[in-house]
Amino acid sequence: MSIVVSTLTLGGFDSLPAHDRSCVFWTMDPAAASTAALVDSEFEKEAWLSMVMLEWGPCGQVATGAARSDVPVAADAVGCALYAPPRAVPRAAHFPTAPVSPDAVLLTSLYSPLAAEDGDDIREALMHATVRDLINRGVRALEVFGIRLDDDEKESRYLGIGERPCGELTCMIDADFLEKYGFEVIAPHHRFPRLRLELDRDHGWKEDVEAALERLLEAAALTVVEADARVPVGAR
Repeated sequence: MSIVVSTLTLGGFDSLPAHDRSCVFWTMDPAAASTAALVDSEFEKEAWLSMVMLEWGPCGQVATGAARSDVPVAADAVGCALYAPPRAVPRAAHFPTAPVSPDAVLLTSLYSPLAAEDGDDIREALMHATVRDLINRGVRALEVFGIRLDDDEKESRYLGIGERPCGELTCMIDADFLEKYGFEVIAPHHRFPRLRLELDRDHGWKEDVEAALERLLEAAALTVVEADARVPVGAR
């Protein structure tokens, strides 16, 4: 299965994975968490996303499966990334490593219901799309409140993830994954470190150059194969 990542639009709420349509972990103040079961979580989440997009612009990337990479026919959503200015994220002020730097956008979700390598590939594709979007918009940095997991939590993290209620394990991003991607810890904590990824146009430039080189190498290989095919038998 190839992955197609697209920017979340105002009318694209239904394209999100089920978990992210109903997750209000980041979008409700913790003081109101006790009443979360009494509200329509999907309505609240859609309202929050609409507010952020209308006031600030695109705030998410959605990954869907496609049967073939050259025919992007969308299947079920297999992941999403959500991000916003920290002032729009009620829970952001309640972490021991707060506040988020004033020049940064806060990454709140990097979710995929798929575990192990498939899930990591999807999260990496979502991160690439997020970084590219923010660089194009002139954002200087991306920050995130990560979570440090013990061995038991790492093993059980993705078991029944789509059925679990909102909470730290289902709604926060593994700090180890973030560090592998290039984030650096700027506010250490045994459980909730705050990490930062500096954004500059080199990220997008390197990615574009690598993609262009791959296309050139593929074209050159095809040319060599075609040329060899035209050489008569016995010719030198």
